[in-house]
Amino acid sequence: MTPQLLNRRPASPPGRRVLVRSLLITAVLIVPALVLRFGGVHPNPVVSLLIYGAAVVAASFLLAWAAEAAQIDVSGGLAIAVLALIAVLPEYAVDLYYAYVSGSDPVYVQYAAANMTGSNRLLMGIGWPVVVMVSLWTAKRLTGRRTSVLELEPGNRVELGFLLIAGVAAFAIPATGSIHLVFGVALLAWFGFYLYKMMRGDVEEPELIGTAAALGALPRRARRTTVITLFAVAAGAILVCAEPFAESLIGAGAQLGIDQFLLVQWLAPLASEAPEFIIAIIFASRGKGTAAIATLISSKVNQWTLLVGSLPIAHLAGGGGTELMLDGRQVEEMLLTATQTMMGVALILALRFHRYSALALLGLFLVQFPITSEHGRVLLSIVYAVLAVVGLVINRHHLLATLRAPFTGVPTVHAGGGSTAERPLPTALS
Repeated sequence: MTPQLLNRRPASPPGRRVLVRSLLITAVLIVPALVLRFGGVHPNPVVSLLIYGAAVVAASFLLAWAAEAAQIDVSGGLAIAVLALIAVLPEYAVDLYYAYVSGSDPVYVQYAAANMTGSNRLLMGIGWPVVVMVSLWTAKRLTGRRTSVLELEPGNRVELGFLLIAGVAAFAIPATGSIHLVFGVALLAWFGFYLYKMMRGDVEEPELIGTAAALGALPRRARRTTVITLFAVAAGAILVCAEPFAESLIGAGAQLGIDQFLLVQWLAPLASEAPEFIIAIIFASRGKGTAAIATLISSKVNQWTLLVGSLPIAHLAGGGGTELMLDGRQVEEMLLTATQTMMGVALILALRFHRYSALALLGLFLVQFPITSEHGRVLLSIVYAVLAVVGLVINRHHLLATLRAPFTGVPTVHAGGGSTAERPLPTALS
């Protein structure tokens, strides 16, 4: 641990007021959901959705703040990666619930696939472009010069390599119409290798903002106690609310006449991704765009490996077989997600995220909503695929280096989740 971390100044009164105010707001949002859950009260699905959804969002913020502040007291890339996983617990809890129940009720298979594809496409279709655009706007404001490219760090090639290989492998899902247990285990193994690479990276001191900064400025004992308490409270609230939140999404869709598949696909991921998006945008607005986009790239690796790989295991644990079978609509959604992933990676293989690449990702993401036909979704997948091929051709000189990066490059891991340097493998653990 660096001397700067050991000598961190105690929280000032304004900082503590920020912390207290934030915790009170989250408590106000979480407590009603707990009262409903333990009191056995079952309001109509729309009210239930609002109450449990608010609790999940609030608990997500608690996890995000605690995970950031905890980086002061942990060392090693593996610890950072584990903390990042804790922060996405809300999203995984809901998706794995659907996959688990699908083992005994096949109707729920579509919701597991919907939530997973929605979270993946939301991250790349909204998260990546917005962070890039905010970063470019901030750079112009700070320097007075207009720029159209966000430069990534050399170490980001490691995560891009992991995502590229997982993205290519994921085409096996729409090709076979299922997510097989063996394929899921392979993705989990690939994620395990990713954690191993993170463990070998050097860790830099975190730069905390807002409530996380107030947490980090507490005296060491108080900070550790508070962080552990927040983890426990938030995780408990999420696990308690996951089932009623997931069920209320389906019930509210039926009551409001909204396509339940679409509601599960977009509303649940939006609630769970909100803290990560907000934190990344704040970093981008403060001139830390490279670190912000690196964090979202890392999150995409997590989703495309750990989340997808866990679904057939949860399905099997719920009484299903070794394959999570997908219907035609789900296959189309998987194809859309896979081609979008390939396009996003292909366009930034040169470690340059251009304004037009961000706008293309955002535009194609928004275009999908008016599309309701199978023909339209397949056509959009073809557009994604064509742009991916164009990107691969343009950046062909960087393709081999990206494919080799997971095996030859070791990142320097920012406590915020990104990586910033690429170097040869050391002879011993960092």
